[in-house]
Amino acid sequence: MDKMNSENEYQLNLPEDVMLGNYSDLAVISHSPSEFVIDFARMAPGLKKATVCDRIILAPEHAKRLLLALQDNIRKYEQMYGPIQLKGQGNRPIAPFDINKGEA
Repeated sequence: MDKMNSENEYQLNLPEDVMLGNYSDLAVISHSPSEFVIDFARMAPGLKKATVCDRIILAPEHAKRLLLALQDNIRKYEQMYGPIQLKGQGNRPIAPFDINKGEA
């Protein structure tokens, strides 16, 4: 399946084996001076061990572009469907691990 973006005029090939995607309910982000690493994982109810299902490695510039694109898409989503509620966040860190180092 190919998608066309009229603004930038590029084609995006989406192979059938990738099209279904992977569900993730946890993301752990780390970085080094040259890259950002995002590990997407799934955690089964009642278990304390998550399984990484995908790892994405980005250059710092592309990580920032991803951040801006996500912010823009969340803004558009909330305009259309209302605010996204974060249930049970409290003072819990974003990742379930107390990681103070940002190194890949």
